[in-house]
Amino acid sequence: MTIADKTVLVTGANRGIGQALVEEALRRGARRIYAGTRGPLLHSDGRVTSIALDVTDAAQIKAAVERIGSLDYLINNAGIALYDDLSDMSVLEQHLAVNLFGTYGVSQAFLPLLTRSRGAIVNNVSMMAFAPLPFTPAYAVSKAAAFNLTQSLRALLAGRGVRVHAVLTGTTDTDMTRGFDIPKASPESVARAIFDGVEQGDEDIFPDPLSASLSESWRNGPAKALEHEYAALVGAEPVAS
Repeated sequence: MTIADKTVLVTGANRGIGQALVEEALRRGARRIYAGTRGPLLHSDGRVTSIALDVTDAAQIKAAVERIGSLDYLINNAGIALYDDLSDMSVLEQHLAVNLFGTYGVSQAFLPLLTRSRGAIVNNVSMMAFAPLPFTPAYAVSKAAAFNLTQSLRALLAGRGVRVHAVLTGTTDTDMTRGFDIPKASPESVARAIFDGVEQGDEDIFPDPLSASLSESWRNGPAKALEHEYAALVGAEPVAS
């Protein structure tokens, strides 16, 4: 499971982790990289193709599928994070539209291509799927839902040969964390760790020192064991009551 000679789509590729993922895919020898952004993106490497992709826009998603044609790795990285206190439902709806339904819509649209290539979906979730930061609860809610979506897709798509990875990112030095005077991982180091995890076949990727501190307890804990137990039921006949 290597990135070399493969085709990769990264959503939210114009800055931060998304931009770093594009550069890391180039370093690993990807054959073609589609950089999905809301606005135009110029890149000096001919292997990078900018593609208009607002993950909340069904028409843009459909056009992207038709333009790309074949795909090995879909990296759902696009996301928003706004400060809130859960007093305004519209803020929660904004987060769900991008971080949950955007991830869902893009994944479903590209699933036929990924099934054909026996490829992979990589969802950049967040440590906040486990515990919310009180300053951004709507973001945390949406990421918890996106993590559950990732786990569900993992179980449902295993039989079709499509791998599904969750990236449980900790605090990274991006626009989203500007103003927080706390230790932060660089986007470049996070991107390297994400591709390392994908190439190693890790279901759940903890790509920075903060998130890595949880990796062992999660992978060997009862919640992960329960996920595998439930996943084994896919395809089983329901028991009549």
